Amino acid sequence: MSTVSVVTLAKGRPAHLRNVLLGLERQTQAPAEFIVAVMQDAPYDLPAVGFPVRQILVPGRELPLAAARNRGVAAASGDAVAFLDVDCIPAPDLVADYAQGLSERNGLLMGEVLHLPEHATTSAWDYAGLEAVSERHSDRRGPPVSGIEICNDYRCFWSLNFAIRRTTFLATGGFDERYTGYGGEDTDFGKLLDRRGIPIAWMKGARAYHQYHPHHMPPVHHLESVVRNAELFEAKWGYRTMGHWLYAFKVMGLIDDTPETPIRILRRPDAADLALTRQQSHQPYTNAASVIRAIEAREDADAAARADAPAPVTA
Repeated sequence: MSTVSVVTLAKGRPAHLRNVLLGLERQTQAPAEFIVAVMQDAPYDLPAVGFPVRQILVPGRELPLAAARNRGVAAASGDAVAFLDVDCIPAPDLVADYAQGLSERNGLLMGEVLHLPEHATTSAWDYAGLEAVSERHSDRRGPPVSGIEICNDYRCFWSLNFAIRRTTFLATGGFDERYTGYGGEDTDFGKLLDRRGIPIAWMKGARAYHQYHPHHMPPVHHLESVVRNAELFEAKWGYRTMGHWLYAFKVMGLIDDTPETPIRILRRPDAADLALTRQQSHQPYTNAASVIRAIEAREDADAAARADAPAPVTA
């Protein structure tokens, strides 16, 4: 496995994208090319680098994440394709690590991800500085101590930073382009690999540093597409995915997800919901679990207050 094309999906965030490109310039093994699947009307203004850079416009009213990944692979020439989100800076050995890993094992490999706080990349950065302030996500499985370790649960597939042989990807048919907007398309692809017997694995190395940007978790700002894609997954596979997000939406009073009936959106997120789920500037990442715990604690406190309240006086 000698050549690796790197594909990034991008909409907005030009500063983040330039940092991805800068990270690719610093690789111990240069990528065969850098392909940007552009999910906006116009391409980016990017500096010249020492390897080919191509931008492919992928139109879509909502985020066409599945289609963009497929277009990126279709345009790639490398033996393998590494996918990096637009907010992920590759560590110097990412391309080389994926090239080596995929020469040893045919499957989907997930590299390491560390999260950066706000302002970590707003000025000139180096890898020592990124390493010093980065944190691992508390809700995500860490890498093995060394080498490659098979993941036996396809739901752990995280599309932030992964690689696969190009021929293997094409043989699967790629991502299901019926998924649009945010959520579900990566779990669907993981399920497809599981059904095909194509292993999914964590690997030591192939590290990426996730750049800070304000976000909501659970993603209440993508309520409609999460609901729609969960129902698409259910129609395809017989059960719903993104259950932790749906549960969070339920306890927040946003949806009714009674089994065997269509999910009903009860209301749109309001300012309080957005404040509850918004990533704060001191947080390198957000997680749905902490929000769920906060809501459940608040409900327990309200229930206790009601129980302790004196009974109404009646005549």
